[in-house]
Amino acid sequence: RRCFSYAMDRPMLNFYAYLSARWQVKKATYKNIPIEIYYDAKHPYNVDRMIEAVQKSLTYYEANFSPYQHKQFRVIEFPSYAGSFAQAFANTIPYSESIGFIADLRDKDDVDYVFYVTAHEAAHQWWAHQVISANVQGATMLTESLSQYSALMVMEKEYGRGHMRQFLKDELDRYLAERGSEDVEEQPLYRNENQQYIHYRKASLVFYRLREEMGEDALNRALSRFIQAKAFQQPPYTTSAELLEFIRAEAKPEQQGLITDLFEKISFYDNRVVEANARKRADGRYDVTLQLHADKRYADGMGKETAGTLDDWIEVGVFAKGASGKERDEKVLYLQRHHITAAAPSITVTVDQKPDEAGFDPYNKLIDRVSADNRKRVTVQ
Repeated sequence: RRCFSYAMDRPMLNFYAYLSARWQVKKATYKNIPIEIYYDAKHPYNVDRMIEAVQKSLTYYEANFSPYQHKQFRVIEFPSYAGSFAQAFANTIPYSESIGFIADLRDKDDVDYVFYVTAHEAAHQWWAHQVISANVQGATMLTESLSQYSALMVMEKEYGRGHMRQFLKDELDRYLAERGSEDVEEQPLYRNENQQYIHYRKASLVFYRLREEMGEDALNRALSRFIQAKAFQQPPYTTSAELLEFIRAEAKPEQQGLITDLFEKISFYDNRVVEANARKRADGRYDVTLQLHADKRYADGMGKETAGTLDDWIEVGVFAKGASGKERDEKVLYLQRHHITAAAPSITVTVDQKPDEAGFDPYNKLIDRVSADNRKRVTVQ
């Protein structure tokens, strides 16, 4: 019989897993930290992609949050009959074969979920293992939501802002669908009660928009200061309300209301492009006129809605068709934020070449009740 004894070189959560199998091991490094991927010999397909995701995640998180606390980083495959998930323990991530090791990444139009899930689980070494949340409402905002934001930033650095729309739209559609099956009461993000459609799906949209409004440097500065103040603390542990204090301290006065809307209320938009027309000018450029519809609503936990006041900066975009005809190859002709205060704004912009599509919040950064009507084909007159 074989016996093993394990010991950590630093304090850790009383939260760990045992795995045993016949694995192959692929090794790499980040700085002087060993990275090891334990995988079934029949499943080598995405191992290199996982290593790349770990390296790029550690690079971003150390640069923006705090140093990685362990001497190694391991990802370990387990069979799908045990579940389709990944979970972050101290320096070790058990990762289901079905969502990572045998995922088919050949379609470049699909979201690279192997890269995303690996980045999300890597982020838990900061958000759950450095910062530990108290067992109260909003606890998972500090673990899952901040890991969502962290992974989104790593993904954006990898693929560019233009390629984030599909992921954000998927998150929005899932949030809207899943909130409909809530059988108790929907909570605002900072008071969510382990409600996955909130702390995963809605949080992606909330933190991405907050980054857009505050700026990445300011938001990451707030998170870094939060870690400096709260990492590795003993009970009583920190809360989502305390995180909001750090975020508000970095935000401008005019952004305080947005923070309330995003975290402390349940807010929605109903924005869409009603008409999009273009006229070619004598100089060869095009005047594009957009007739838009804008609406802002608040909901209580049971879904009862009340009207909100529009006072928001929302992106307006005009796009030309790319060589492949697919959205990922489109050319941005115009993309600017406009201050929207009316329900039926009309906006005219001038672009340098023939437009194909126009959008109002074209990348689905806002929580909009219908994600598909934010873009419309342009009629060239």
